[in-house]
Amino acid sequence: MEITNVSEYQEIAKQKLPKMAYDYYASGAEDQWTLHENRFAFTKILFRPRILIDVSKIDMTTTVLGFKISMPIMIAPTAFQKMAHPEGEYATARAASAAGTIMTLSSWATSSVEEVASTGPGIRFFQLYVYKDRNVVAQLVRRAERAGFKAIALTVDTPKLGRREADIKNRFTLPPFLTLKNFEGLDLGKMDQADDSGLASYVAGQIDRSLSWKDVKWLQTITTLPILVKGVLTAEDTRIAVEAGAAGIIVSNHGARQLDYVPATIMALEEVVKAAQGRVPVFLDGGVRRGTDVFKALALGASGIFIGRPVVFSLAAEGEAGVRKVLSMLRDEFELTMALSGCRSLKEITRDHIVTEWDSPHPRPAPRL
Repeated sequence: MEITNVSEYQEIAKQKLPKMAYDYYASGAEDQWTLHENRFAFTKILFRPRILIDVSKIDMTTTVLGFKISMPIMIAPTAFQKMAHPEGEYATARAASAAGTIMTLSSWATSSVEEVASTGPGIRFFQLYVYKDRNVVAQLVRRAERAGFKAIALTVDTPKLGRREADIKNRFTLPPFLTLKNFEGLDLGKMDQADDSGLASYVAGQIDRSLSWKDVKWLQTITTLPILVKGVLTAEDTRIAVEAGAAGIIVSNHGARQLDYVPATIMALEEVVKAAQGRVPVFLDGGVRRGTDVFKALALGASGIFIGRPVVFSLAAEGEAGVRKVLSMLRDEFELTMALSGCRSLKEITRDHIVTEWDSPHPRPAPRL
């Protein structure tokens, strides 16, 4: 069957992957209300396209933290990619590099920072979980720096792991042939079988619940890399993040895997953008499956978006070629949306190009009697 859009990869992944692996990637927390909403909320935003504009040349390039990329579509950190495909993070890194965009490597990758760097050139960010042992954190950050990673994406929404009931039912644990490669030498690479979710038990044992804003400051003392705060959903935390020296903010609800009944990220985006006041870039993570979604996020003030599940599903289906295809389909759809909306560059995408369900209705002239 010919794949014509990003969402079609999910069904193929479901057929190909063991149930435990598919459920781990696909599921959300508790009732999965936010998981559904991350997608559904995009339907509450409609276009106000401008016509008869010369769109023969369209420029999708942008810069993120000073790095030039081909399009505002980047790869979010997702764990355990070798559970989807034997080449795992290697394949994702090569696909991102070929597309001229950024890959974010998860702390819990099944390939190390050094291994991913060995795939060749590319702009890469490193997602960081803060472990109770700060020496482990400092070591990991230094390794990412040495391996040429350009920024740290600090995940701030996981003092405890969200309640993912599919993982509890499946007694989720990493397949025996895989390890958390970045922690292998530190005796933290293995995940034990548990009475519920092996990952939840691992997090309870290793991840620091005392993490606070002072640690964002501490991180800046151990690295010169810019720090993106990933997991912000409110204006209040946006202002604190900016004050704390964050170089950027990723509006994320962790793929709806942490606290259920938080808003869809596209719904939280505008509040965060307004609070940031242009002092730092704001990015959207969660629910993007179409080029139209990318445009809507940019119209609401995002500087770019990150995709997670589409990467692991396409990786499971077709390896590196699948991830390349996802990036090229989103790119083509986004370019088409720009053309049909009358935008030739990212800076021409404005709030006036969309109308949302939460806008006050556009005033209509009174009908003539």
